[in-house]
Amino acid sequence: MNKRIITLLVLACLSSNVNADEIQLQKNHPERHVVVKGDTLWGISGQFLKDPWQWPKVWRMNREQIKNPHLIYPGDVVVLDTSSGSPQLKLLRETVTLQPGIREEALEKEAILTIAPKVIGPFLNQPLLIENGALDTAPRIIAGQDNRVVLSPGTRIYINDIKDGESVHWNIYRPGELLRDPDSNEVLGTEAIYLGDADIARFGEPATADIIRAKEEIFAKDRLVVSPEEFKGSFVPHAPDSQISGRIVRIYRGVAEAGPNTVIAISRGKKDGLEEGHVLAISRYGRTVKDSEYKELDAKKVSSDGKPALAPGEVKLPDERVGLMMVFRTFDRVSYGLIMNSTDAVYTADSVHTP
Repeated sequence: MNKRIITLLVLACLSSNVNADEIQLQKNHPERHVVVKGDTLWGISGQFLKDPWQWPKVWRMNREQIKNPHLIYPGDVVVLDTSSGSPQLKLLRETVTLQPGIREEALEKEAILTIAPKVIGPFLNQPLLIENGALDTAPRIIAGQDNRVVLSPGTRIYINDIKDGESVHWNIYRPGELLRDPDSNEVLGTEAIYLGDADIARFGEPATADIIRAKEEIFAKDRLVVSPEEFKGSFVPHAPDSQISGRIVRIYRGVAEAGPNTVIAISRGKKDGLEEGHVLAISRYGRTVKDSEYKELDAKKVSSDGKPALAPGEVKLPDERVGLMMVFRTFDRVSYGLIMNSTDAVYTADSVHTP
């Protein structure tokens, strides 16, 4: 009898694991979708899948294909194939025949991106975070042409030192807020307030440059960093392979709470295994409450997860899931992501974790 019960429990566990890994399709999913200009990879996957980050599974992608996916263009047809018993997406490339011997094809097509570029564009081509210590050695503006105080496009500026052979294209920034880990209070980096761009006209001590673009007023003492290489805007949404847990450290647009299509910064980065395209769940960080019937024997003096131990009688409530975010840019210890959906407001210090 005992053996039978154990066998049933094992089978139940196996069944549970299978269901947990099962790909859930949308209730009214289409059989095919013709890609049009303005589509995004997240939007298309959301038409077929309840969990868009499972996109690689239905495409049968390996890890290399996730990092270097085949591009999808307007006019391509995404087809759902369930003939094998499990859903699989396939890509068809069709051309429209107008008359015998003539086909209509665009000379140039732009591949669709994972998320709308208008939302994250400024965050892809401007510096966002300066690693600790980099501020001390960054070149700085020491004067403007004709004793100008406010420096604008077309103005010549002088920089303390940029040596021959360094980059010609530079971004101008001003140090912003320190980003701190909500758990340890450790400084993760300094945010850069993007001000504009400058091109070097003459290297040396001092160097000479021309301001070619200004987003805000530029002054002497503002700093320069080399313009970053172009960041890719097309990547595959997928869940991390490992368990990652962090916190939201910044919400953009100057608001106290966030919702879909809001950019956030989180306290985990490349060193923690995060990469562009990773999807994380967002949960309301459970507050700490006092147990009114606490007894001394219940005290836990050591925290099991490495976080500060709770005071006697305190209990941390469970985190409650409120949404999803997708990482689109990573630094060593901080990443930037976009909130893809939410069922409640998202706040600074809410937790993020592998879904």
